[in-house]
Amino acid sequence: MKPPTAPAIYARISLDAEGDGKAVLRQLEDCRKAVANNGWPVAAEYVDSDISGYSGKARPEYERMLADIASRTVDAVVCYNLDRLTRQPKEFERFNDCVKAAGITHVVFVTGGMDLGTDDGLLIGRIYAAVAAQESAAKSRRIKRKNDEKAANGLPHSGYRRPFGFEPDKMTQVPAEVRIIRTMVSQYLAGKSVMAIARWLDERSILTVSGKRWTTTTVRGILLSPRIAGLREHRGEIVGPAAWKPIITEDKRALILAEAERRAVSGRRAPRRYLLSGLLRCGRCGNKLYSAARENTRRYVCSSSVDHGGCGRLTVVAAPLEGLIADAVLVRLDSPELADALSGRQHASEDVSALSADRDADRAQLLELSALYAEKQITSAEWIEARNRIEARITQADRRLRTVSSNPVLSDLTGQGGTLRASWASLALDVQSTMVGVVLDHAVIEPGVLGARMLDPGRVSLHWRL
Repeated sequence: MKPPTAPAIYARISLDAEGDGKAVLRQLEDCRKAVANNGWPVAAEYVDSDISGYSGKARPEYERMLADIASRTVDAVVCYNLDRLTRQPKEFERFNDCVKAAGITHVVFVTGGMDLGTDDGLLIGRIYAAVAAQESAAKSRRIKRKNDEKAANGLPHSGYRRPFGFEPDKMTQVPAEVRIIRTMVSQYLAGKSVMAIARWLDERSILTVSGKRWTTTTVRGILLSPRIAGLREHRGEIVGPAAWKPIITEDKRALILAEAERRAVSGRRAPRRYLLSGLLRCGRCGNKLYSAARENTRRYVCSSSVDHGGCGRLTVVAAPLEGLIADAVLVRLDSPELADALSGRQHASEDVSALSADRDADRAQLLELSALYAEKQITSAEWIEARNRIEARITQADRRLRTVSSNPVLSDLTGQGGTLRASWASLALDVQSTMVGVVLDHAVIEPGVLGARMLDPGRVSLHWRL
């Protein structure tokens, strides 16, 4: 039999627990020794790391090797063991069909000889593939059950990569990263976009736990994660309190979710261009004013277009109006009227502490229910039915708390008007607009005098939210 001239080495590992590729490297070293012992050269190496051979997920390097086999680029395959090559009988048949069609007669496994070119060798290979599939299925069931129990007890999952903000044990907090997360949350609730937050992290050379730069996806993942609020998520659902300390409160998480929902509904993705967008009304027809640029001058106008439906008879230059309203907002932040409005709102609202207590009691009951399920004192059907009822009450409580809880941005800003005035020009536009929006409901702009060169403050009627 003619020896191969272009053997391929294939290596795979399902979970690179250490994240350094050493396990795959050990497979490669053993395969290289096997190739050298046969006196063959090595044409190519194909490595799939962190990819299961049983789950059915795509294995890019495996597919590339099959393509090279089909094109006759390689003429032999060397692998550490059959279960590294495949754990699925149907995939084994596909591999066998591929090598037979290419005329390959050398398929070598380091852990034991197996000639797939013979009937006996093919039978052994099929048996091995079936056994490997059965073992993987049993292992999958054990892991699933174990993960269910850990989730029910609020313990972290078994993944090797630590979450940002926590040590590798996924329980102990990393103080420096906790501060970063809290800053990210404050920025988001203050109106900053996820893109702006990612840029802020990048400017400070703060990396993710995998050593990469932040993206909008990774920032959003942190902000919306139940983990930072001390909640245990399992299979896309919150199953109860977590065993680790929360980084933010559940009330603040509710505000994050409400803000994310508001942004999704508004569909706003691009940064806000004008400070007062959406806050101005026409004094003639009551329609909203829209931003526009005319002759290199920014303006707010009442548009009579089909989309806007205004009277088209009012316009105001943006810069002086924005300056006037920003100054009024900063004065309002320091005013006794705002303090009185906040006090009145708090007394008129529902009892936030009572709502929080009821929700905490439901959380505790959910944890108790999970413990009963983990101890097999109730069935999964009973657990699911009771859990759904409790979670419905928690969801309703969260909605009510979002309505009655004070805006944390406003709480931080009250009494800070004088301080903010000094730094106003340096603040990002989305932050400025959020500060204005939490205090000002809208402003009505009356018609001006034809030919006037200055903004008449009498044209502006402010309607405060608080």
